[in-house]
Amino acid sequence: MADDPRGSFRAGVVAAIPFALAGALLGLSFGVLAVKAGFPVVAAIVMSAIVHAGSAQFAALAVVTGGGGIPTAVAAGTLMNGRFLPMGLALGPSLPGGPLSRALGGQAVVDASWALSNLGDGRFDRHKLYGATALQWCGWTGGTAVGAISQGALGNLDRFGVDAVYPAFFAALLVLELRSRDGASRGRVVALGGAAVALALSPFTPAGVPVLAASVVALLALRRPDGAAAPHHHAAAGTGRTPAGRDGHDPPPAPPEAA
Repeated sequence: MADDPRGSFRAGVVAAIPFALAGALLGLSFGVLAVKAGFPVVAAIVMSAIVHAGSAQFAALAVVTGGGGIPTAVAAGTLMNGRFLPMGLALGPSLPGGPLSRALGGQAVVDASWALSNLGDGRFDRHKLYGATALQWCGWTGGTAVGAISQGALGNLDRFGVDAVYPAFFAALLVLELRSRDGASRGRVVALGGAAVALALSPFTPAGVPVLAASVVALLALRRPDGAAAPHHHAAAGTGRTPAGRDGHDPPPAPPEAA
């Protein structure tokens, strides 16, 4: 992990700028569509501030506009967010503290932040994750606020190319993973496998399902070669060291001091 938490946080903010801009455009679209669907302006903004999950929010909005009830909309959004399960499993060992503390830290996981904070070899820089998510949260929530308050004054958003933002967003994440330091091994295989699954399902399934199905491929990354266990370094999170040796076994005890 990084030895400079503030530096890592700033690095996350800088790295997330393009993704935050894309999120602002998508948030703008969501705000406009939510108000047109009957959401109060404040409700649309609060939903983005609390949920901060574009695909889940658009899925829930599609259910509502199609005449579905709130429970169905919540179920649709929860299904879309199912991709965060393998992401959280991978991130967990890099977060300090007990289960509750790690669960709270995991709330910062969004697609781009997870990819940007990946250090390779199964570790993540949590401070970079927090910085990247903070900026993206501002972009998404701010975009939603502008869209909701404008109440359609911006006209048809497709003329701004908003409909192409989501594909470009996930394509950028794919390129980021392929160029990562761990991309020469299983990381590259998993990234390409997920992309292939999403591409194959896109013509035949509803929007959002390809991304959800592709996330299942990420579960392969949780398996260690030769049956080795994942490194356990909760106590060492933030220091870059783990209590286990380089081969995954506990280091030998230090020899006793001479009398």
